[in-house]
Amino acid sequence: MRELRRPDLPASVLGLTAYRADFAARDALITDRPSWKLERRQHFLEPGNDSWVAFRRGDWAESLQLMESRRPALSGTAQERERRSNPFLRVRVVEEPLTPYLQWELSYLRVQAQCGRPVRVVHADKLGALEESRPLPEIVVLGSQLLYEVRYSTDGTLEGGVRYLDRELAQEWGNFISELYGDGEDVVAYVDRHVSQLPPPVPGG
Repeated sequence: MRELRRPDLPASVLGLTAYRADFAARDALITDRPSWKLERRQHFLEPGNDSWVAFRRGDWAESLQLMESRRPALSGTAQERERRSNPFLRVRVVEEPLTPYLQWELSYLRVQAQCGRPVRVVHADKLGALEESRPLPEIVVLGSQLLYEVRYSTDGTLEGGVRYLDRELAQEWGNFISELYGDGEDVVAYVDRHVSQLPPPVPGG
């Protein structure tokens, strides 16, 4: 697999509020090119997501119901991106056996994919030598123009991000994530085969 320059020299370190505002403003301007996300960690905390909150308190049925209730909003976002010719394509790296969080997230990503937000799954063992020293970072590339390394606390809470305006670096990572995406499995097929038949996840299990 290709050699990658890891983001090591931050252009701008952004706290949570600044990161969210910067991302939203810049993302809204991207047209006529795809954006990419690489998600590597196997556990996050998402207290702002009502489905995740239900999962965390052990109510799996409500968690699934709340995912379903998001379909109109998810479809609307996908349609808006289609109007801008700016699909947001996501690669989700998985390790098996799945963590409880990942069982929840993959179920939610299945709903998102069915609403027009493309997601593919890649097994961690395919990353090989790329992770000899440490796992790949969490990366978002907006339209091959800029790159964010998304930052989390040790427990998986979103803390902000580091913004890089180096277009060469953004294009390099965009091409890399695109290659992973091309080799990945559609998340709907993956969940239907590997996740849907599992018992409800146990938070902290």
